[in-house]
Amino acid sequence: MRIDSPSAISNALATGMEEGGLVLSEANLAPAFFDLTSGLAGELFQKFVNYRVPLALVVKDPALHGERFVELAREHRNHTMVRIFPDHDTAAKWLAVARRVE
Repeated sequence: MRIDSPSAISNALATGMEEGGLVLSEANLAPAFFDLTSGLAGELFQKFVNYRVPLALVVKDPALHGERFVELAREHRNHTMVRIFPDHDTAAKWLAVARRVE
């Protein structure tokens, strides 16, 4: 699954709803996702928040994607539905807990 368009976001949400949450790695995110002016990140986050589906993104080094993305990662450090993690294990552990909370 690659997040590169609004239809891909809808597909990701459907998968997340079926599985009780979703982990996406950096490889699943198109370069446009990291350009916050594209709106992809905002739309993805908003859909998952609106439908109350936990979303964990694995981005090893947010700084590689610019200061604005670092700010976004920082803002979502303790978010209840959408978080950004440096590794898959940490993301999966959070998602397991987030699934139980919902």
